[in-house]
Amino acid sequence: MYRDACLSIALALMCSLAPAIAHAASHSASKTVLVLGDSLSAEYGLARGTGWVALMEHRLQEKKIIARVINASISGETTSGGKARLDKLLTQYQPDVVIIELGGNDALRGLALGASETNFRDMVAMSNKAKAKVLLVGMQIPPNYGRDYTERFFSLYGKIAKESKSALVPFLLQGVADQPQLFQPDRIHLIADAHPAMLDNVWPHLLPLLTSNTK
Repeated sequence: MYRDACLSIALALMCSLAPAIAHAASHSASKTVLVLGDSLSAEYGLARGTGWVALMEHRLQEKKIIARVINASISGETTSGGKARLDKLLTQYQPDVVIIELGGNDALRGLALGASETNFRDMVAMSNKAKAKVLLVGMQIPPNYGRDYTERFFSLYGKIAKESKSALVPFLLQGVADQPQLFQPDRIHLIADAHPAMLDNVWPHLLPLLTSNTK
């Protein structure tokens, strides 16, 4: 009789804990993060493992967030190139989150903003169709391209993020763009010392996408 009572209590406890266990399991489920970027994410001019994407992997491990990071960034990549590659990447890796860090090369080449905007919209739509959340990473360009062009380019990210309800990093180089000592000799790419700050700019916008229950 005593044994039966103990079994009943144990079963009751297991039933009461089941929702909490399921909730914890959902948070610990592995996520896949796909980074679609250009040279700023591809560790151009840096030792391997020192760029912000690699640092992000380390931080995920430190925070005990189970996630696989696929860095599909290519130096010189444009929104057109990213769009052309994205469908295959989505099929291959089935990511939960797609980080789009593109646009800088479009602007530096003076490409039409309308084409860049279309490419951004298509990449967001493709990612959403694949049930992936999107994190747009905003960029700015030097003012010598003309005030109208630079302002319209920068506002593009916020506009698309708002309309598509995507997460947004306002500016990847916030806090480092105005520090010349953090740039490589080409005055375009950052040295390794700048990448922790770049990760800090991304992290608070990425974390909610990884800890949410829904894909």
